[in-house]
Amino acid sequence: MDGGGGGVSHPNPKTDGASGGGVGGDGGPAVGVQINQRHSHRRLPDFLQSVNLKYVKLGYHYLISHLLTLCLIPVMIIILIEASQMNPNDIRQLWVHLQYNLVSVIVCSTVLVFGSTVYIMTRPKPVYLVDYSCYRAPDHLKAPYERFMKHSRLTGDFDESSLEFQRKILERSGLGEETYVPEAMHFVPPRPSMAAAREEAEQVMYGALDNLFSSTGVKPKDIGILVVNCSLFNPTPSLSSMIVNKYKLRGNIRSFNLGGMGCSAGVIAIDLAKDMLQVHRNTYAVVVSTENITQNWYFGNKKSMLIPNCLFRVGGSAVLLSNKSIDKRRAKYKLVHVVRTHRGADEKAFRCVYQEQDAAGKTGVSLSKDLMAIAGGALKTNITTLGPLVLPISEQLLFFCTLIIKKFFNNNIKPYIPDFKLAFDHFCIHAGGRAVIDELEKNLQLYPTHVEASRMTLHRFGNTSSSSIWYELAYIEAKGRMKKGQRVWQIAFGSGFKCNSAVWKALRNVKPSQNGPWDDCIDKYPVELLS
Repeated sequence: MDGGGGGVSHPNPKTDGASGGGVGGDGGPAVGVQINQRHSHRRLPDFLQSVNLKYVKLGYHYLISHLLTLCLIPVMIIILIEASQMNPNDIRQLWVHLQYNLVSVIVCSTVLVFGSTVYIMTRPKPVYLVDYSCYRAPDHLKAPYERFMKHSRLTGDFDESSLEFQRKILERSGLGEETYVPEAMHFVPPRPSMAAAREEAEQVMYGALDNLFSSTGVKPKDIGILVVNCSLFNPTPSLSSMIVNKYKLRGNIRSFNLGGMGCSAGVIAIDLAKDMLQVHRNTYAVVVSTENITQNWYFGNKKSMLIPNCLFRVGGSAVLLSNKSIDKRRAKYKLVHVVRTHRGADEKAFRCVYQEQDAAGKTGVSLSKDLMAIAGGALKTNITTLGPLVLPISEQLLFFCTLIIKKFFNNNIKPYIPDFKLAFDHFCIHAGGRAVIDELEKNLQLYPTHVEASRMTLHRFGNTSSSSIWYELAYIEAKGRMKKGQRVWQIAFGSGFKCNSAVWKALRNVKPSQNGPWDDCIDKYPVELLS
């Protein structure tokens, strides 16, 4: 699968008002043709040149989406006309009719009340995102290209071929000069250890949580549910226990620690917290997403295992969720959907992101050459499930009709790709690498502005694993683009192989969170990236 831009341009027709001339059908220069003024008004316009099909499609979308309303309007008008023509005698007869059918009225009322009660008691409780925080490492942990390559050479673990490979990956990665690597990797030689890994985890998790508690005013003792996800670092006691110990959380807290679930585990953690909030009433849930690099740096020469060294960087997030109705007034978003796809039954998908040892016994994470194709298959499955939940009925009808025509009439017809831009206003695509963003931009037919948050997050912070989608959301907020009622699609990929989606709806015009990761640099972005 090759990368490519997803922007779609709509050429504008050129007109020659002076001569009343036509326009070249191939988009070439206009050719002036003298037309008798008496006959010029009889010519029909060239709709292929003058009508922008985008607006035709939007009109169709509006018509189908409001079809029920448009059909009900005449019915309501007829009912109002009939009601206005009723006289007191008609009303008296209606009352007498209801008196003689008292049993039917009581039964209908009972069924209505019972059904309403069951619906209210069993409907899913809304889950609100009160606020979130993204960790930003101190400046002394920045790893510019030259320093990264210099340290890689000085370690003495990499041969010339591996060093050159890393240099090329860095140049094409989409990462900028200000990403962060952990403290232990800044020493020569590096000092990976259990103590250093714990220190990295503490700095990231506590940094994000301190800021979250400060900005929301929520006390740690008020937290009833805690979910932590970190794929490659799972000490004993667990990361969730470290947080309980640090903030002295209450003894009956429901805590979970998710490990080995890759870059899509952030959405999995949100899904778990959502399910817990359906069971436990009137409480808060905190979701902490991070990855640990210190003990998972690869010091070998296998090319497929060197790529994570070049892409993964320090980062983490903490998200505060609530099922309290009172929090709706101050919450930023409401969780609408979570859709999870797991392709682990397929052997290639299962092994495409795989932690193993190389021939020299050095441990690392290997990325398969089939990764993009497998990610594309997982994405297809995920959006097939997500589409009916979010797409307007107009898009679903077009997709269904195309599918029927292709199956029964013309197998050569191209499948219709639903326009997800009609369902979502913003996209947070996991910043796993430049190729991932390129492919989703191309396959979902997105515009450059839709993937701007993902590209800029990759440039500024690198691949921060499961927390990257929150840095992207913070970018959109920092740019002042998130308005009330808009929907945002967070989509992430991870080992297993998994593709997971979360859909949020903005409850107000969202302002950036306190001490956000983009506070002092948002005006520098977007930056122009080298092709």
